[in-house]
Amino acid sequence: MNKKAVGQILKAMQAVDDAQLKEGLDYAKQNDCRIGEALVKLGVCRQGVVSRALAKHWGLPFANLSKGEIKKEIIALVPKEVAQENAIVPVAKRNGTLVVAMEALDLTVLDNLRFLLNQQVEAAIATPEDIKESLDHYYNRTGDLSSVLGGVGGEVTVGRGEYAGEDGEADDAPVIRYVTQLISNALKERASDIHVEPFEDRVRIRYRIDGMCVEKENAPKKLQGPIISRIKIMSRMDMAEKRRTQDGRIKIHLHGREIDLRVSALPARHGESIVMRILDKEKGLVDLEELGFHETDYARFNKIIKRPNGIFLVTGPTGSGKTTTLYAALKKLNRPDVKIITAENPIEYNIAGINQSEVRHEIGLTFQRILRSMMRQAPNIILVGEIRDQETAEIAIQAALTGHLVFSTLHTNDAPSAISRLIDMGVKPFLVASAIMAIMAQRLVRMLCTECKAPYDPTDAELRGIGLSRERLMDARIHTAVGCSNCLNSGYRGRKGVYELMEMSPDLREMAFRKKPTMQIRAKARSEGMTTLQEDAVRKVLAGMTTVTEVLRITHRDDV
Repeated sequence: MNKKAVGQILKAMQAVDDAQLKEGLDYAKQNDCRIGEALVKLGVCRQGVVSRALAKHWGLPFANLSKGEIKKEIIALVPKEVAQENAIVPVAKRNGTLVVAMEALDLTVLDNLRFLLNQQVEAAIATPEDIKESLDHYYNRTGDLSSVLGGVGGEVTVGRGEYAGEDGEADDAPVIRYVTQLISNALKERASDIHVEPFEDRVRIRYRIDGMCVEKENAPKKLQGPIISRIKIMSRMDMAEKRRTQDGRIKIHLHGREIDLRVSALPARHGESIVMRILDKEKGLVDLEELGFHETDYARFNKIIKRPNGIFLVTGPTGSGKTTTLYAALKKLNRPDVKIITAENPIEYNIAGINQSEVRHEIGLTFQRILRSMMRQAPNIILVGEIRDQETAEIAIQAALTGHLVFSTLHTNDAPSAISRLIDMGVKPFLVASAIMAIMAQRLVRMLCTECKAPYDPTDAELRGIGLSRERLMDARIHTAVGCSNCLNSGYRGRKGVYELMEMSPDLREMAFRKKPTMQIRAKARSEGMTTLQEDAVRKVLAGMTTVTEVLRITHRDDV
């Protein structure tokens, strides 16, 4: 039987054209790799498409390992060492024959498996990512709590001691192993927070992934005390104190890198609720180009941050990416001839070449005190983590008026309302009008998974909700979320910012000075070219980056 070439199959699937196929063949020849691998590396094809083509090439079934859970009795048929050594995952048993998923047909591996397992074995094709994830899930991660906690009875004790921040002792006790696994799984699933929430009959475990809470397998109620104790030991909290809120920090080495976790313990009705915020120093610092700016806003933003003095405010609710945006701006401005000082609470990411100072209320080191000292350090650029009160606002404004470029954040819903918020704090309107050069509101929207997004025809009600007309859809294709292994079946992977950038003009300064209502300031800013949060989000919908549902979730129309 003549097998059809993988390249020709991909062409028949309309995944590649002749030019791309030639480019792939040339790359494969130069780099001594297969055509499918070459096309993936060149960004021409997705791995899922190539794996399906390979399955057709060999006349084998394609196994989508992300759909549903493989039964425990099937997984038990192949020992962990055999599965990992051969990079295979058992998926089903049909008529006495075991079907195993592998990334490419390897007859030697199949023969070895038949000998080792003493049964008939057949192959199916799966993506390398799916196989790696499945090996992790079924053999390493042991997501089933009972197996991680290894038959632990009712009595579990966790000793008092200092956490060294090393993985070496992670296997000493089931609860220690469980907490390490909890953090490890969160990193693999790109979570930003881990929530451990005690209830009457269970301990709920949730991860926040791309801004949404996802419930994981609950921990048994009897292990509530040991799990919370272990986390408190790791974060150096007071073990005996259960009635007050506590904050701590964990430094842990996982997956070959240093991970920081900010830990918060809050006394609740059924025990202490713990939230661990993951600060991944390698992935936290994002370049300005990757934030998601539309080209017009990007050009304006770049121009604003290069001014010598004034205040640039970024506003939005907690978790909207304000700090990430400011860090990206500082990274862009960080040069040997520029002195940059920050006052943060806490320092989230370390940037080489920048003087970062952390607020410590217990010793009286507040934003105000750090800011006053900063002025004596002759900086060019200052970052104030957050403006919370009149005193901090006034010192920041004085710094801006005396020749410094000041970046800071504020909690408001949109850009124009930041002006009235500062005036409400007690800052004099003439100071607000003269010091602020621009205000940017932002939100984060989830980006569609590129592996599984599908075209979608929105309803008239949905279009009205985001202020779109059918005419504007003529040249654009709207997509919806589907779900696959690449995005943990959510349909989304990663987030980008949507922005509302209001640059202060002479007219807007005059309106701020005269304490005009926010709605009037907003209308004026829009007439001068300000794009609203929703309009920027709609641009991302029309570009096929996100969904109508996401836009409706994070923004609203002005006239609704």
